Amino acid sequence: MENFSINCAKSYIGKNVNLHLKDGAVIINVHLIGIRKGSGKNNLIEYTPQLNRRSTRIPLRVVAWAELLNSNLLQRAA
Repeated sequence: MENFSINCAKSYIGKNVNLHLKDGAVIINVHLIGIRKGSGKNNLIEYTPQLNRRSTRIPLRVVAWAELLNSNLLQRAA
């Protein structure tokens, strides 16, 4: 499995995902807004939780992989 890169992150922008971090934690059910480029390898992923409209940023390097959520299941539960 390859590292989660900026190209992988771009494919998930605008979608609901679970973010699996390298330390084993999972950030569940977030909407990816975009990527902020920093100097060097300090790129940030910007996301917003579904219940909260404030955006949050985490470094791209701490994300191991992203799991795409099925939007049909989320709409039925709401």
